[in-house]
This record gives sequence, C-alpha cells and structure tokens, in this order.
Amino acid sequence: MSASAPFRLCAVTTDAAAGGRGHTEVALAALAGGVDAVQLRAPGWPAEDLRPLAAVLTAACARTGAALIVNDHPEVAAAVGAAGAHVGQDDDPFAARARLSPGQILGVSAGDLDEVEAAVAAGADYLGVTVWPTATKAEASAVGVEGLGRLSAASPVPLVAIGGVSAATAPTALAAGAAGVAVVSAIAGAPDPVAAARELRAIVDRACAEDPGGAATTSELPPTG
Repeated sequence: MSASAPFRLCAVTTDAAAGGRGHTEVALAALAGGVDAVQLRAPGWPAEDLRPLAAVLTAACARTGAALIVNDHPEVAAAVGAAGAHVGQDDDPFAARARLSPGQILGVSAGDLDEVEAAVAAGADYLGVTVWPTATKAEASAVGVEGLGRLSAASPVPLVAIGGVSAATAPTALAAGAAGVAVVSAIAGAPDPVAAARELRAIVDRACAEDPGGAATTSELPPTG
C-alpha cells in the first residue's frame, strides 16, 4: 500500500445514480455508512449552480469529520471551504492548485508515469487511478491491477483507486498499492446505500489495519468549513 492518503473511502456522487438518487441523498447515505470523503461530481454544472450544493455537502461532511472533494471546480471548493478539489487530465492542475486556499487538498487523475510526474509537479496531494473499466466513466482508461502497482511504486504521493471498485475488489486494489478507494455505483447504486457504505468501510479498514502505514485516519483530514 502506498503512502498515507487524505481518506480511505470516498463516495462519488453522480447526476444519474440508480434509483433516481440525487447528490445530496447519496452523500448523506454514504456519510451515515461511515465514508470519510465525498466527491461531488456534477459534470456540466456551472459553478454558480454547483456552489450552493457544495456548501450544503461541505457542512454535512463536517458534521462527521469527513472531507468534501469538489470535482472539476477548485474555485467552488475554495469558496465554500471544502476539503479540496479533484481535476482530470483535461484540466490544468497548476491552475487548480493556484485556485485552492492554503491547506486544501488537490487530487489529479493519472493513468501513466508521465501523468503521475506532471500531477506531482503541479502539487497534487493524491492521484486518482482508474483500475477497472467502469460504465460510470467510460472514457477513462483502466490501468489494471498491475498498472496500479507500477504507478504506486513510482509515485511519491498516494494513489486512490477508482473504476470498478466494490466490496469484492477493494481489497485487491489496496493490496496492489492504493492507499484508499473511491466508489460510485457500489454505494450510489446499491439497494441500501447506507449498508453498502458500512460494508465497504469495514472491508477497507480491515485491509488498512493489515498495513498501518497506508491510508489516513479521519483525524488526519484537513479541517473543513
């Protein structure tokens, strides 16, 4: 497992969760189940529309000591006092870092060694790596378990596994070098998202207990709000 990450288990919200669940419903259920981070992913939303929702979720996360990560909009993360932001390869991580306030964390998606090097140079605190193909982000290129291991060995910052991560696959990702996992449908699409989050948290905690040098505890998260 790689160096300490800012969270162990992150629930990613989407605009099209199964059962018609919205961002707030998914986030609150995930928090009730024990996640220590929520990533607000609302592609296509303009910043002015995203800001009120991000403020609500930042406050909800703060009540449980969790982190809110705002996808694609570091300026929104800075405005509402979220824990940080996450950007992809189509974004400028240097500009994202500049928009964040001191102490906020930056995650950057990476899929190869060049992208790892560039993200780290831009000031990324962690890297999001797609491990298995996923219908929720079909354009992402999956690196596989071996690729995750190679990137983890080469990266000076921790990796968070995403893409096809579930209760069944999370231990594999953590054993291969991820310091934390991020899930979409495994929580948002579950019949009981609270129970799904609780199960995942127990699985991730067990894996991290076997490697105490891995993911962070909630007490190590930066302050929110």
